[in-house]
Amino acid sequence: MTSKERIFEEAKKLIAANETGVRYSVLVRTIKARLPDIPENTIHGAVHTFRSNLPDEVYMPAKGLYKHVKFRKADEEILRRNPPIRRSDEEQFYGMFAEWLVNELEECTRAIPLGGSRFKDKWGTPDVIGVREPKKSDIIKPPTEIISAEIKTDTQALITAFGQACAYKLFSHRSYIVVPDDSADEDITRLDALARIFGIGLILFDRNKKEAQFEIRVRAARHEPDMFYVNKYLKIIEDDLFT
Repeated sequence: MTSKERIFEEAKKLIAANETGVRYSVLVRTIKARLPDIPENTIHGAVHTFRSNLPDEVYMPAKGLYKHVKFRKADEEILRRNPPIRRSDEEQFYGMFAEWLVNELEECTRAIPLGGSRFKDKWGTPDVIGVREPKKSDIIKPPTEIISAEIKTDTQALITAFGQACAYKLFSHRSYIVVPDDSADEDITRLDALARIFGIGLILFDRNKKEAQFEIRVRAARHEPDMFYVNKYLKIIEDDLFT
């Protein structure tokens, strides 16, 4: 075998033997110890090629982490046994807010209800996700943006909701938290301050109405997400969001 082939084989063996996954630095360090006759620069080059063209039995659940597919079912089973806690009455507002994002706030050109565990990730799945794409009439074409939102009807779970909205910034250009307008004044005031500090959008709504009325308190600030996670998650819902 060539040096590259030997490195690839060692990389696959190492990944297959580690249930929690292997990171790039560990791959290089371990392969260097196992194949001392191969120069370190050659190992680095081969591992770069390896991660750019992963074999079918290897996947990346997170940036820089390599796992064998035989461990994927175990990860999904853990998520199945411990699904995100969600109040069923929240779901009735997903479609309403998606429509409001597009037609009233004009933050998106398309938005869809999501929720559940579509992303199969312990970091959570947005309740609503949208995309803002340039219009044909735009003279200067703006870049495509992803917008996510977390909706909460439980006023005792506002801190949790804020944390989830922060997590969505990993793959979204803008992130919103949507909470009941009858939440405690102190809680709304704190959320308002935190939203401005972290660039999270804050929306209030009347959870007691069949047709919710949404009111913007703080508009989300735009930031650049991590494109690895943007592509990872949008690949799952590509057909739903971009059709």
